Amino acid sequence: MFLFSLLSLFSTSIAGSCARYFTSAKFLLYLGHSLSTWGDRMWHFAVSVFLVELYGYSLLLTAVYGLVVSGSVLLLGAIIGNWVDKNSRFRVTQISLIVQNTSVLLCGIILMMTFLFKVQLESMSYGWIPTIYILVITVANTANLASTAMSITIQRDWIIVVAGEDRSILAGMNATLRRIDQITNILAPIAVGQIMTFGSIVIGCGFIAGWNLLSMCVEYALLWKVYQKTPALAFKAGQKVEEQELEELNMQKDVSSDSQESPIQKGTPYTEHISINEDRLSEATRMTKKKVSEFQNKEEPSWRKLMGKPFHTFRDGWIAYYRHSVFLAGMGLAFLYMTVLGFDSVTTGYAYTQGLSSAVLSLLMAISAIVGILGTIAFTHLRKKYGLIRTGFISGIVHVISLSLCVTSVFIPGSASYQTFSSSANLSLQLTEGHLLASVSPDEVSKDYFTTGMQNLKNSSSLAMNDTEILPPSVSSISVRLLFAGIIAARAGLWSFDLTVTQLIQENVIESERGIISGVQNSMNCLFDMLHFIMVILAPNPESFGFLVLISFSFVSMGHMMYFWYAFKRLGKKLFACCSPDPTTKNSTHDLSLG
Repeated sequence: MFLFSLLSLFSTSIAGSCARYFTSAKFLLYLGHSLSTWGDRMWHFAVSVFLVELYGYSLLLTAVYGLVVSGSVLLLGAIIGNWVDKNSRFRVTQISLIVQNTSVLLCGIILMMTFLFKVQLESMSYGWIPTIYILVITVANTANLASTAMSITIQRDWIIVVAGEDRSILAGMNATLRRIDQITNILAPIAVGQIMTFGSIVIGCGFIAGWNLLSMCVEYALLWKVYQKTPALAFKAGQKVEEQELEELNMQKDVSSDSQESPIQKGTPYTEHISINEDRLSEATRMTKKKVSEFQNKEEPSWRKLMGKPFHTFRDGWIAYYRHSVFLAGMGLAFLYMTVLGFDSVTTGYAYTQGLSSAVLSLLMAISAIVGILGTIAFTHLRKKYGLIRTGFISGIVHVISLSLCVTSVFIPGSASYQTFSSSANLSLQLTEGHLLASVSPDEVSKDYFTTGMQNLKNSSSLAMNDTEILPPSVSSISVRLLFAGIIAARAGLWSFDLTVTQLIQENVIESERGIISGVQNSMNCLFDMLHFIMVILAPNPESFGFLVLISFSFVSMGHMMYFWYAFKRLGKKLFACCSPDPTTKNSTHDLSLG
């Protein structure tokens, strides 16, 4: 009987703990992020398929969409971040969530109607199809900008407040959100791909549109519950000054009215004292009215000032980013985007040229995601044992050592680039032969790799029958195995380093600048991502992939060297003493010096 009572009490305690966790602000934030990320991953995968189908199995619209999205974030990242800083948290979340999901919903409906009535639209002579192209890309880009604002406000602001200024909790929440990203990045494309494969592309459009409508309502409810459970979210530094002044004026009016109704004013001995207070109050009221009037006048600037305001915001944001103490760490992370050593369209296309099937590639992508999840787990343990700054240093070393396998694969005899390096006389021909640089877009690169590589494989197989000096396929496969072994192993160091820089920005940027600094960081990431596509456009042949690997490795190394310089300036020689704790970074949240 006693044992039964003990078990009952234990089970009740566990049930109570589980109930508290599943209703906590932390879990509700995870759940909302899962729904948001799932919808984003489905849309990002499906929109490329939709655009290819819409344009008649061409990659042109996909390339245009990619460039528009990257260019928009590059130009508007600081402006979006400034808007996040200057408005209340829930208002930003509310507008971003509604705009993002409504845009995807609208885009899905437009595409669904276009696919259903494509023949009729093409027969019209009013140019409806080009108009639809522009409309779809514009609406989809709007959804991406709203998603950027949503990401900044949740992952760079809300999460800090929900964590309650506790760095350990913040590190755990950052890692959990990243694991959610990795898992949904695997499962969401598979889910929507199956729907479009066994159903139709029209059903896929309808499913995504319906998902975003339902998800928007659920996410809104979840975020509202988080907002209610975390009262600190209601208070935010950096909100509009005129709103604060108006609130102060209303408070002064309330105090003034209360003083006038007080019986002490009617012939009491305190009349003289109250008169002095009234004079001070009226003076404060006049000053407040003057300030409010000045702000109201500033709200109606000339059209030139109005047109120039976004440019000033853009300039001020980049200047603030450059002057901030985390500049070198942020730039180190941005340099890591200048690489082909990841599972993007370029590396996937190169893999096809080396004989890897889509089934093998999907398996490698799944393994890569699992290694990335292990990297997020390692981040929390490394940060707890060695400190945040040293975690980034250790992660960078792991990242560079792993990618050195990719560099080694370039010089393996039989690799696609081996003949290019061994015959420098044909170098310029290998880089540019058969390609018009102006006509190649980033997303066409994988297609070029596929077409050129299949032709190379055919030529190699025909030559192998007549020439015994052709290298065996096993030698080339060693190069490919080393390349992808390095890429997969590097994911652990990459995601651990990414989480380190993310938390450094969270801890060291003051609340009123979190949005604009994060917006500029997103812009820097997009800038180097665009540069890596331009690099591929200049050298699109599979034979030149080795040069892309070496250039990518150089940029990754430079990025980690920037972080090393940042870490050494913060810790000095203590950087190499792994057992000593990090210096307190929370108090020095806005160090404008780089020295």
